[in-house]
Amino acid sequence: MLRLLASSCALGAQALVGTRPATRLCHLRRGLGHRASDAPRNQPPSSEFVARPVGVCSMMRLPMQASPEGLDAAFVGVPLDIGTSNRPGARFGPRRIREESVLLRAVNPSTGALPFQSLMVADLGDVPVNLYNLQDSCRLIQEAYQKIVAAGCIPLTLGGDHTITYPILQAIAKKHGPVGLLHVDAHTDTADMALGEKLYHGTPFRRCVDEGLLDCQRVVQIGIRGPSMTLDPYRYNRSQGFRVVLAEDCWMKSLVPLMAEVRQQMGGKPLYISFDIDALDPAYAPGTGTPEIAGLTPSQALEIIRGCQGLNVVGCDLVEVSPMYDLSGNTALLAANLLFEVLCILPKVTTA
Repeated sequence: MLRLLASSCALGAQALVGTRPATRLCHLRRGLGHRASDAPRNQPPSSEFVARPVGVCSMMRLPMQASPEGLDAAFVGVPLDIGTSNRPGARFGPRRIREESVLLRAVNPSTGALPFQSLMVADLGDVPVNLYNLQDSCRLIQEAYQKIVAAGCIPLTLGGDHTITYPILQAIAKKHGPVGLLHVDAHTDTADMALGEKLYHGTPFRRCVDEGLLDCQRVVQIGIRGPSMTLDPYRYNRSQGFRVVLAEDCWMKSLVPLMAEVRQQMGGKPLYISFDIDALDPAYAPGTGTPEIAGLTPSQALEIIRGCQGLNVVGCDLVEVSPMYDLSGNTALLAANLLFEVLCILPKVTTA
């Protein structure tokens, strides 16, 4: 179903020999039929015992497996960028995010979250997209995510351009019905068409509305900003029932009060989080294809994600990281941290 990075279970075990995670690396397949509560859980290796450059390049150096069976949550790469309208390069996002994720650790002292003591988590590798056909890539993504969701596994996606959210939500909605959406972005991504095409990274949420994939009264878009071709660029969104929170309404303030309102709006029904890295100001995240000035800060991004704790999150994506526009790797490092933060607020994650 999914194409793993070029490595085998045996290679990973050899690279991490002598560590606790290594002893579990090949045991995943043996226990695929069991839920996380019945099996030992995977742990990221500690740099105290395993040097960070050592091992397979997986998210947080977690074990990799081909099947979602037995997992509570999984990191999944979707290296697609043929839906971009400006600078390409997001196809390399998943790989660079994984590289930078070696700096992440197993627990979250700020929130007390203990994700790896609560959930069985692994890296499922990348969806084998078709870089010559966007429609076919969407089909491949939808089919892969249907299998992930059907297995009871929550997908945490490394993008990829924002087109990928559309087929992911098709798969999510097939199981959960129309879902709420927390969309953090500089752009609304609700255009109808460009150059005669109805599918690209500026249209995914318009297509989701067209197909009834969203519970439109539970859609919140945060960080929206930038020039437009009209003076009322958010008319469509608000007409559908979306709440649009402009970036200027977030300047110089904590977003904790806003997220209290969002939690009340979302309730206990299924919620999907879609986070475009360009929601952040390009001073913090220059490695993206369509940057907009005067965006959110990393601390506000943390407030948004941590503000979702207790909600029924059924999946997320982090999209539009284009590594070649940020040679420092800081954009990918920020993306890796945000994905870890989402892992920490998933249902069933316990806190100390």
